[in-house]
Amino acid sequence: MENIKDIVKTFYTDCLTVNNHTNTNTVLSKLFADDFQSRNAKETKGKAQMIGQIGGFWKLMPDMKWEIQEMIQEGNKVVVRSEFSASPKGEFMGMNLDGTKSFKTMAIDIHTVENGQITTVYHCEEWTTAIAQLKS
Repeated sequence: MENIKDIVKTFYTDCLTVNNHTNTNTVLSKLFADDFQSRNAKETKGKAQMIGQIGGFWKLMPDMKWEIQEMIQEGNKVVVRSEFSASPKGEFMGMNLDGTKSFKTMAIDIHTVENGQITTVYHCEEWTTAIAQLKS
């Protein structure tokens, strides 16, 4: 089996972390399977919806950075514990921010990889921690 951790790592380093060498639409179109699903407790988003959301995050949080703290692979699944940070500028989580306040919080994701593409990600982010930091 290929090292699917490398596929998942690309998602964090080239797509979730804002940089000047990635076209997120191009990379995510290849990285996500056509039937890709992003799932959390509230909703499920498809490939096009996630590509659009990540592009929006790049504009709203031009300093967004995701740092992988731990990756665990079991078969075709990769669990990632990461820390992410940003200084949002604009409407974010019910707040109108000017980029002078930042947050740093944690996420845990479970990615399923098939045929070299991410098919599903179940994710949980500590948004309440981020909101508290931005309000302080």
